[in-house]
Amino acid sequence: MNENTSQSQTVLISGGSVAGPALAFWLHRHGFTPTIVERAPELRDGGYAVDFRGEALDVLDRMGLLEEIRALDTEMGDAAMVDAEGRQYATLPAAIFAGDLEVLKGDLTRMLYEITREDVEYVFGDSITSLHQDADGVLVTFEYGTPRRFDLVVGADGLHSRTRALAFGPEEEFVRHLGIYTAIFNLDNYLGLHHTGRLYAVPGKAANIFTARGNTEARAAFHFAAEGLEYDRRDATAHKRIIAERFIGEGWEVPRLLKEMDTAQEFFFDANAQVVMDTWSAGRVVLLGDAGYCAGPTSGRGTSQALIGAYLLAGELAARGGDHTGAFAAYEQQMRPYVAEHQALGRDGAERFFMPAPTQEILDMLAANAPENTRTEPVRLPDYTRADTA
Repeated sequence: MNENTSQSQTVLISGGSVAGPALAFWLHRHGFTPTIVERAPELRDGGYAVDFRGEALDVLDRMGLLEEIRALDTEMGDAAMVDAEGRQYATLPAAIFAGDLEVLKGDLTRMLYEITREDVEYVFGDSITSLHQDADGVLVTFEYGTPRRFDLVVGADGLHSRTRALAFGPEEEFVRHLGIYTAIFNLDNYLGLHHTGRLYAVPGKAANIFTARGNTEARAAFHFAAEGLEYDRRDATAHKRIIAERFIGEGWEVPRLLKEMDTAQEFFFDANAQVVMDTWSAGRVVLLGDAGYCAGPTSGRGTSQALIGAYLLAGELAARGGDHTGAFAAYEQQMRPYVAEHQALGRDGAERFFMPAPTQEILDMLAANAPENTRTEPVRLPDYTRADTA
């Protein structure tokens, strides 16, 4: 660690999903004192499968987690595209929807929590309500906890980041809708699928089910095309009603999936969108992952961006002895080309998401041109180990 950096330099991270705990891991490794505040009352265990691609695998390796993550791989194979009667008419190659490695998001979140909880303060069931910066730090007030001061604040709180709203402005200035809404939920693997899935698609709508956790469980999703729906983001009952109204009368397993959705213990619903900003930092506040540069689910790169961004942000802070101004600029400079490419992928993916009954030839062509085979903007991962002793 540089001599200009105090071992007690404090960093508040808003968000306890993937980006936040990954950053906390590296910050602690470099000698900082991170605290994570998470709005949920406990560790989030829901969500769909997430992919790791390219340099994200290197980050996992440097964290000592790669082999543990590999043990949780969904090992997802090709999936069947089916019609309203359940008849298969095409095979969806795994290369289109899965990365080099795929695990359930809840499994990844729990693993990151387990490797950081002894060294990182976690505050569940609370959230930031205001940020007041001065020359020496940031005074943070919370919905429930007492105000506290930190040297730096990181918003790793996702697409609807409260940190971003407080430090940069309202959501509508930065969030760009991709025209798709998605609901994801857990259920039994009642179809008896084995490391595979089924996808049903009609114009503007799709439903799918994939196996999870060694085929003992499944995850299902509904997707539909729409722009700018008005609803309460925290009202799951309203979300399920929206889905039911959109999918009533559809064939295949849709009626059964709607019933399963009603009783699902884990349920998620949101718009597919991107976050586009001119800068990711404002004074002592900086954004990480989806909060600053969400590429959208159709990019398949959100988790990789979060892991790589966390590694670079913590490393640059360490390399510059805690000088946040220089560190934030270097972090952004390294991530910008990478993010720009992935956001382009996300937009392209959204445009072709509801392709009408694609032929096998088209699906095979898409698999051959999957993002990992066509990428042009790799991100360099510096070796920051020397920053720990500099």
